[in-house]
Parts: sequence; C-alpha cells; structure tokens
Amino acid sequence: MPVTAGTAPARPGPPRALALLAAAHGGPALAVTAGTGLLALRGGLRPMDAAAVTAAVFTGQLTIGWGNDLFDLSRDRAVGRTDKPLAVGSLPVRWVARALVVAAVASLVLSALVGWRSALVSVVLATGAGHAYNFGLKATPWSWVPYSCGFGMLPSVVTLAASPPHWAPWWMTAAGAALGVGAHLLNVLPDLADDEATGVRGLPHRIGERPSRALAAALLTAASVLAVTGPAGSPPAWAWTAPALVTILAGLTWFGSGRTPFRAAVTIALLDVVLLTVA
Repeated sequence: MPVTAGTAPARPGPPRALALLAAAHGGPALAVTAGTGLLALRGGLRPMDAAAVTAAVFTGQLTIGWGNDLFDLSRDRAVGRTDKPLAVGSLPVRWVARALVVAAVASLVLSALVGWRSALVSVVLATGAGHAYNFGLKATPWSWVPYSCGFGMLPSVVTLAASPPHWAPWWMTAAGAALGVGAHLLNVLPDLADDEATGVRGLPHRIGERPSRALAAALLTAASVLAVTGPAGSPPAWAWTAPALVTILAGLTWFGSGRTPFRAAVTIALLDVVLLTVA
C-alpha cells in the first residue's frame, strides 16, 4: 500500500497502554503527580481530598501531554521523531483523542470534588497554562510563562483544597515557578534544531543553548534555596545537605546531553518537594 505524503507507515510498537503513556509524556506527568501527592500529604488534607486533588492533577497532565503530541503531529512527522508513537504510526490518532477527552472530563470532576477554588486554579492556571503553551505560546518569547504559572500554582491547587482554603506561601509559589522555568529551558534543548526547522522559536531558542543552561541551573538552585529557607523557623541541620546534591544535579544540567539535563531538573524538583514534606 503506498504511503501518502505527510503520513508515516505504521510499524510495530509497544503495547498501546504504554504507547498512550509515552504520548502523554508519562515521565514528567508522573513526576508532577508525585510532587502533588507529597504536597497534599504535607498539607494535611483528608485522605479522600488528597487522593482527589492528586488524581485531578494527574489527569490534567495527561491532557497536556496528549494535546501536545496531537497538536505537533505534523511537525513531529516532518522532522522524523521516532520517539513519538503518533508520529511513527504505532498509535492511532483516534485513541489519543478519545483518551484526552476522557482525561479532561475526569480532571474536571475530580477537581470539583475538592472545592471551586482549587478547581479553578487547577483547571485554568495549572492545566490551562499547559494547553496555552501547546497552542501557541511555545513559539514566542513568552514560552516560559505557562511553565512558571503551571508549576507556581501547583502548591495552591493543594492548599486551596484544604480546610480552610488558603493560598500557598509566596516562597513556595516562587520555588515552583523557578522550577517550572528551569525545566522548560532544559526540556527544549535536545529539540532546538528540529524546532527551528519547523518555525518554533521560544525563549530557549532565542537566547541560545549555553545561556539557557546557565539560567536553568541558577533557577533550579534558587528554588532549592527557597525550599530550605522558606518554611518558618530555622532549617534543620540535615536540610543543608540538599544544596550539595542540588549542586551536583545542576552540574548535570550544564554538562549533560540529550534528556539528561531535563531529568536532572525533574529530580531537583522532587527533592525540593521531599524537603517541604519532611521539614
């Protein structure tokens, strides 16, 4: 059967459940979900509320990942992205579209279970920011804004589900925003050339690879300092061992290649959430 222009021949791939998770950018989605779950435990939410807010964030993250791969399908095929199940034809587009709708409905329902304040911030400022990135901001100098907003608002998604509802403290919001922007800068690096070839020029493309690495390392380090010094009272002595580990991971963001810098950024983010949980 001939292959028409702009399509990719189907080829054997992983089981469709795993392919769906890959198309949803499963690694980052699970990392964000784990961080939310830890924050929910720290926030003293009732078990059912903690489960609902964590599941709401997870399903919202799934919609962002699937929306990204659906929106970028033609671009991914044009540059030969073999790591994308949709681009190589191992996953039907209709499966991803249906999964996105189901996840979106689930996220809305789960968000509503923990109150309108948390739901509004989760749907509009956290999940909504991710879709704003997919649908246009990724190709502008403002590509960092959805990451800053989405990650910065995640702590408040949790605290607004508490009783009484309240906004997360400023330093926690700032730490989340810094982590988000740092992750964005590093996540884009392996795709700079492919993005340029298809007309996508976000902030990392405009300032270049080395400045992006330097700025990301500074932001990730600043987020960790906020996580240690932000909570009330003097930080416990053991907490100061975290910056040493962060320094090593920040070094990977500078010298690492491929997806290593981004994975280092995700590890720093989870480390910071653990600090907040146990401090």
